[in-house]
Amino acid sequence: MKKILAVLLILIALGYGMYFAVVYYASYSEGTRSGELIKFSKKGVFFKTYEGEISQGISGAQIFSFSVEEKEDVVVKKLMDYQGKYVKLTYKERFGTFAWLGDTKYFIINVELESSPHFNKE
Repeated sequence: MKKILAVLLILIALGYGMYFAVVYYASYSEGTRSGELIKFSKKGVFFKTYEGEISQGISGAQIFSFSVEEKEDVVVKKLMDYQGKYVKLTYKERFGTFAWLGDTKYFIINVELESSPHFNKE
């Protein structure tokens, strides 16, 4: 009976380990999105995470929510500086997330300042 219980516990631990590895290291998709950076903050009670939103339309009806890992110091600094400006975000989408990583499945890996197509002077 003890042997069966030990094997069961090992299988459960391996299952959780594999789930963690897939969620943390594997990316579901990668891409870019552009819009006006309308929100960027560090929030949370137990785990402080960086969360933000960009508006992808003139009316603000289409909002893209994202997270930034704390280890991405350069990205965090740029997003704080670009608040209220039009930006292009490069992201990777994960299968899921953990509380200490962020609220969304979209994690920003690069940010660039862009000119807004809504106020183009051409």
